[in-house]
Amino acid sequence: MQKAKFPAIAATFVLCFGFWILLDFSFKPQELIAGAVVSLLVALFSARFFIHEKAGWFCNPLRLFSAIFYWCGTFIAELVKANVDMAKRCFGGCRNINPGIVKIPVDLKSDYGQAALANSITMTPGTITLDIAEDKDGKTWYYIHWIDVVTAEPEKAGEIIKGRLERGIRRFWE
Repeated sequence: MQKAKFPAIAATFVLCFGFWILLDFSFKPQELIAGAVVSLLVALFSARFFIHEKAGWFCNPLRLFSAIFYWCGTFIAELVKANVDMAKRCFGGCRNINPGIVKIPVDLKSDYGQAALANSITMTPGTITLDIAEDKDGKTWYYIHWIDVVTAEPEKAGEIIKGRLERGIRRFWE
Protein backbone atom coordinates (compact mmCIF):
# COMPACT_ATOMS: atom_id res chain seq x y z
CA MET A 1 0.00 0.00 0.00
CA GLN A 2 1.26 3.44 -0.85
CA LYS A 3 1.17 6.38 1.55
CA ALA A 4 -1.55 8.94 0.99
CA LYS A 5 -0.43 12.30 -0.36
CA PHE A 6 -1.56 15.63 1.07
CA PRO A 7 -4.16 16.37 -1.67
CA ALA A 8 -5.78 12.99 -1.03
CA ILE A 9 -5.83 13.59 2.72
CA ALA A 10 -7.26 17.08 2.23
CA ALA A 11 -9.96 15.83 -0.14
CA THR A 12 -10.95 13.02 2.21
CA PHE A 13 -11.01 15.44 5.16
CA VAL A 14 -13.25 17.90 3.31
CA LEU A 15 -15.61 15.11 2.22
CA CYS A 16 -15.84 13.62 5.74
CA PHE A 17 -16.24 17.01 7.43
CA GLY A 18 -18.91 18.00 4.90
CA PHE A 19 -20.88 14.86 5.73
CA TRP A 20 -20.38 15.55 9.44
CA ILE A 21 -21.88 19.00 9.04
CA LEU A 22 -24.78 17.67 6.95
CA LEU A 23 -25.59 15.00 9.52
CA ASP A 24 -25.06 17.11 12.64
CA PHE A 25 -26.24 20.54 11.46
CA SER A 26 -25.98 22.08 14.95
CA PHE A 27 -22.96 24.35 14.28
CA LYS A 28 -22.00 24.28 17.96
CA PRO A 29 -18.26 24.92 18.39
CA GLN A 30 -17.61 21.69 20.30
CA GLU A 31 -19.48 19.67 17.64
CA LEU A 32 -17.49 21.31 14.83
CA ILE A 33 -14.20 20.68 16.62
CA ALA A 34 -15.12 17.04 17.29
CA GLY A 35 -16.15 16.67 13.64
CA ALA A 36 -12.89 18.20 12.43
CA VAL A 37 -10.80 15.90 14.66
CA VAL A 38 -12.72 12.77 13.65
CA SER A 39 -12.62 13.78 9.97
CA LEU A 40 -8.87 14.39 10.15
CA LEU A 41 -8.26 11.00 11.79
CA VAL A 42 -10.42 9.25 9.18
CA ALA A 43 -8.61 11.13 6.40
CA LEU A 44 -5.15 10.25 7.73
CA PHE A 45 -5.93 6.55 7.97
CA SER A 46 -8.15 6.04 4.94
CA ALA A 47 -7.26 8.58 2.23
CA ARG A 48 -4.99 6.12 0.41
CA PHE A 49 -7.94 3.75 -0.02
CA PHE A 50 -10.47 6.32 -1.27
CA ILE A 51 -8.75 8.97 -3.33
CA HIS A 52 -6.67 7.58 -6.18
CA GLU A 53 -6.94 10.26 -8.84
CA LYS A 54 -7.84 13.94 -9.14
CA ALA A 55 -7.83 14.59 -5.39
CA GLY A 56 -8.53 18.29 -5.82
CA TRP A 57 -11.37 18.05 -8.33
CA PHE A 58 -13.77 19.72 -5.90
CA CYS A 59 -11.58 22.88 -5.87
CA ASN A 60 -12.88 23.75 -9.33
CA PRO A 61 -16.15 25.67 -8.71
CA LEU A 62 -17.59 24.60 -12.07
CA ARG A 63 -17.15 20.92 -11.23
CA LEU A 64 -18.49 21.41 -7.73
CA PHE A 65 -21.63 23.16 -9.00
CA SER A 66 -22.00 20.52 -11.73
CA ALA A 67 -21.90 17.81 -9.05
CA ILE A 68 -24.47 19.63 -6.92
CA PHE A 69 -26.69 20.20 -9.97
CA TYR A 70 -26.41 16.51 -10.90
CA TRP A 71 -27.31 15.15 -7.45
CA CYS A 72 -29.98 17.77 -6.68
CA GLY A 73 -31.40 18.13 -10.19
CA THR A 74 -30.72 15.49 -12.81
CA PHE A 75 -30.54 12.50 -10.48
CA ILE A 76 -33.59 13.54 -8.43
CA ALA A 77 -35.60 14.07 -11.66
CA GLU A 78 -34.63 10.62 -12.96
CA LEU A 79 -35.36 9.08 -9.56
CA VAL A 80 -38.86 10.61 -9.46
CA LYS A 81 -39.52 9.52 -13.05
CA ALA A 82 -38.46 5.93 -12.28
CA ASN A 83 -40.54 5.85 -9.08
CA VAL A 84 -43.65 7.06 -10.91
CA ASP A 85 -43.07 4.42 -13.61
CA MET A 86 -42.69 1.67 -10.98
CA ALA A 87 -45.79 2.86 -9.11
CA LYS A 88 -47.82 2.66 -12.35
CA ARG A 89 -46.54 -0.86 -12.95
CA CYS A 90 -47.33 -1.97 -9.39
CA PHE A 91 -50.79 -0.42 -9.25
CA GLY A 92 -51.52 -1.66 -12.77
CA GLY A 93 -51.24 -5.28 -11.67
CA CYS A 94 -47.63 -5.78 -12.81
CA ARG A 95 -48.84 -6.90 -16.22
CA ASN A 96 -46.58 -4.87 -18.44
CA ILE A 97 -43.14 -6.00 -17.34
CA ASN A 98 -40.54 -7.81 -19.37
CA PRO A 99 -37.57 -8.35 -17.02
CA GLY A 100 -34.17 -9.24 -18.34
CA ILE A 101 -30.47 -8.50 -18.32
CA VAL A 102 -29.03 -6.11 -20.90
CA LYS A 103 -25.46 -5.18 -21.73
CA ILE A 104 -24.92 -1.44 -22.23
CA PRO A 105 -21.81 0.53 -23.21
CA VAL A 106 -20.38 3.17 -20.89
CA ASP A 107 -18.14 5.98 -22.09
CA LEU A 108 -16.86 7.17 -18.70
CA LYS A 109 -13.13 6.60 -18.11
CA SER A 110 -12.83 7.59 -14.44
CA ASP A 111 -13.31 4.85 -11.84
CA TYR A 112 -15.23 7.34 -9.70
CA GLY A 113 -17.45 8.32 -12.61
CA GLN A 114 -18.17 4.68 -13.40
CA ALA A 115 -18.98 3.96 -9.75
CA ALA A 116 -21.25 7.02 -9.54
CA LEU A 117 -23.10 5.94 -12.69
CA ALA A 118 -23.46 2.33 -11.52
CA ASN A 119 -24.83 3.52 -8.17
CA SER A 120 -27.17 6.02 -9.83
CA ILE A 121 -28.57 3.30 -12.08
CA THR A 122 -29.02 0.94 -9.13
CA MET A 123 -30.71 3.59 -6.96
CA THR A 124 -33.39 4.25 -9.58
CA PRO A 125 -36.21 1.69 -9.27
CA GLY A 126 -36.48 -0.85 -12.06
CA THR A 127 -32.75 -1.23 -12.72
CA ILE A 128 -29.84 -2.87 -10.92
CA THR A 129 -26.22 -2.77 -12.03
CA LEU A 130 -25.03 -6.36 -11.81
CA ASP A 131 -21.51 -6.14 -13.21
CA ILE A 132 -19.00 -3.77 -14.75
CA ALA A 133 -16.79 -5.41 -17.36
CA GLU A 134 -14.09 -4.27 -19.72
CA ASP A 135 -13.51 -5.99 -23.04
CA LYS A 136 -10.13 -6.61 -24.68
CA ASP A 137 -10.39 -3.30 -26.56
CA GLY A 138 -10.73 -1.35 -23.31
CA LYS A 139 -14.45 -0.59 -23.75
CA THR A 140 -16.48 -0.60 -20.52
CA TRP A 141 -19.81 -2.44 -20.35
CA TYR A 142 -22.44 -2.61 -17.62
CA TYR A 143 -24.73 -5.59 -17.19
CA ILE A 144 -28.06 -4.23 -15.98
CA HIS A 145 -31.12 -6.07 -14.74
CA TRP A 146 -33.99 -4.07 -16.22
CA ILE A 147 -37.62 -4.48 -15.19
CA ASP A 148 -38.95 -3.81 -18.69
CA VAL A 149 -36.56 -4.67 -21.51
CA VAL A 150 -37.93 -2.72 -24.46
CA THR A 151 -34.84 -3.34 -26.59
CA ALA A 152 -31.87 -5.66 -26.37
CA GLU A 153 -29.75 -3.44 -28.64
CA PRO A 154 -26.93 -2.17 -26.37
CA GLU A 155 -26.79 1.42 -27.67
CA LYS A 156 -30.57 2.01 -27.49
CA ALA A 157 -30.92 0.28 -24.12
CA GLY A 158 -27.99 2.31 -22.81
CA GLU A 159 -29.56 5.59 -23.90
CA ILE A 160 -32.85 4.66 -22.21
CA ILE A 161 -31.22 3.50 -18.96
CA LYS A 162 -28.27 5.85 -18.50
CA GLY A 163 -28.75 8.74 -20.94
CA ARG A 164 -29.02 11.87 -18.77
CA LEU A 165 -27.24 10.24 -15.84
CA GLU A 166 -24.03 9.58 -17.78
CA ARG A 167 -24.01 13.04 -19.34
CA GLY A 168 -24.48 14.64 -15.91
CA ILE A 169 -21.70 12.62 -14.30
CA ARG A 170 -19.33 13.35 -17.19
CA ARG A 171 -19.62 17.09 -16.43
CA PHE A 172 -17.91 16.75 -13.07
CA TRP A 173 -15.82 13.54 -13.20
CA GLU A 174 -14.29 13.67 -16.67
